[in-house]
Amino acid sequence: QRQLIERTRTLGGAAGMQIASDQGTFMTMVVEMTRPQLVVEVGTFTGYSTLAMARGLPAGGRIIACDVSESWTSIAREHWTAAGVEDRIELRIGPAIETLRALPPDTVVDLAFIDADKTGYDAYYEGSLKLLRAGGLILVDNVLWGGDVADPTKTDDDTNAIRALNDKIAADPRVDICMVPICDGVTMARKA
Repeated sequence: QRQLIERTRTLGGAAGMQIASDQGTFMTMVVEMTRPQLVVEVGTFTGYSTLAMARGLPAGGRIIACDVSESWTSIAREHWTAAGVEDRIELRIGPAIETLRALPPDTVVDLAFIDADKTGYDAYYEGSLKLLRAGGLILVDNVLWGGDVADPTKTDDDTNAIRALNDKIAADPRVDICMVPICDGVTMARKA
């Protein structure tokens, strides 16, 4: 994991898309506690969150990792192999919403992690929720968005999308929620 952090830093400004190590530890623990058989990750980047979750998977557990970048995910694959978890991860390159929609309707997802383009969050949330088993968990990253979601003067597309999804999830009777103020904020939504 340290090697992957260092390698991602060489990407310059894009490296800011990687989750922090304390969030990685948190996600490993969530996976260890919930023991999912199938995790869907929307937004893989260089694979640190994937690696963190894969380390916590029970025997037979797997992750479908969705991303659009061959370049960034090639870094991920290299480090998944070095960590010995590549057999638990199925990388799918292409728009995540298409990947979610293409999964067989009887697919049962235990845990979903959403950390991709912010304007797509609502579609990823809905797509994940349809596949999620009762009692399953969705983790949505960046819900505090550096505090911008609480600043009414911030009206860019990403901020508006996160703000709208936060409001939607808070009022959604299909889930029970908890917002964890780790890193840039993670909402945990458990399907009722």
